[in-house]
Amino acid sequence: MAEIEVRLVDVTKRFGDFTAVDAINLEVRDGEFFSLLGPSGCGKTTTLRMIGGFEEPTAGLIELSGQDVTWLPPYKRNVNTVFQNYALFPHLTIGENIAFGLRRRNVKSDEVKRRVAEALELVQLTGYENRKPGQISGGQAQRVALARALINRPAVLLLDEPLGALDLKLRKQMQVELKRIQQEVGITFIYVTHDQEEAMTMSDRIAVMNKGHYEQLGGPEALYERPQTRFVAGFLGVSNLIPATPDGTADDYAVLHMPDGTPARAPRALLEGMSGPVALGVRPEKIRLKELGEEIGGQYNRLEGVIRHASYIGVSTQYIVELADGRRVTVFEQNVERATKAELWAPGERVAMAWLPDHSFVVPDEGVVEQVGIAAVE
Repeated sequence: MAEIEVRLVDVTKRFGDFTAVDAINLEVRDGEFFSLLGPSGCGKTTTLRMIGGFEEPTAGLIELSGQDVTWLPPYKRNVNTVFQNYALFPHLTIGENIAFGLRRRNVKSDEVKRRVAEALELVQLTGYENRKPGQISGGQAQRVALARALINRPAVLLLDEPLGALDLKLRKQMQVELKRIQQEVGITFIYVTHDQEEAMTMSDRIAVMNKGHYEQLGGPEALYERPQTRFVAGFLGVSNLIPATPDGTADDYAVLHMPDGTPARAPRALLEGMSGPVALGVRPEKIRLKELGEEIGGQYNRLEGVIRHASYIGVSTQYIVELADGRRVTVFEQNVERATKAELWAPGERVAMAWLPDHSFVVPDEGVVEQVGIAAVE
């Protein structure tokens, strides 16, 4: 088990009557790519700023490498921060920007030159040292900011939505580059983002934040396949959530009945410790559409409905299927067997939807969902 590089104990931050971060407890391991993921106003950036020393907590303890740094200013913490706006000095060359921190520490010129060359090679910008920030692209500027932050060899690098200003294609390229660089240098990265795909692409673990605390913490696969709350189910991709009533068990599965009485199964372990109303969840890409008379097999969960909308988006098609009681289910179907628009399921067709019980998840049923991304079927 890796050592704990960053530890937060009951950390709280209030701005007047508003609680931005609410008694959060968090441990980030040495060498880990850790992301704080959530919507605007959830407290993720405030948490990052407290780790960096840019905000003082109202209460709680912050440790870096086992040292209490709760009240230390940023320059006394072994951390560096990369911001979305890069903050490069326009009058300095790229090499001088990267060397800035070393020169402030009076590092010898030969050492500065060597380390700047290493940093440029790390971010694949060798030969750019004499250019000015106005002569490079946004993606290259982001790499310079990263090189400048890493050259001081911090124990922890904090990144506050650093790719937010880049276009989609460049952002995806930089995601791969950031992960490569982090693995190469072995430094702990703590990354703030509202983009779930970005967090899942790069992170070893993710804390999904909401209203000043995190609702679930884990690896990308666990969060996506086994969300524990409606918020997490909706923030990481699209989820179909159907109110359901537990009704016994069969083998390793819990049996649940949906509002129309249709039974479905989910892994029994998912209901352990859960009380009160629940919702049965399934991701749209886990569902297979079948003709009503087609044999599906008893091992599958099954629902019937009518196609109301079909959106062809190249690699897949999104269907909206309406159940008998008016509830709607979203289905993503890869365009393999039905490869052209003319072959798609058409609005008005009656279909059966089938998915494996192991692809089901269960969350507490907390009422109407307002989060963007959730395909609520209530």
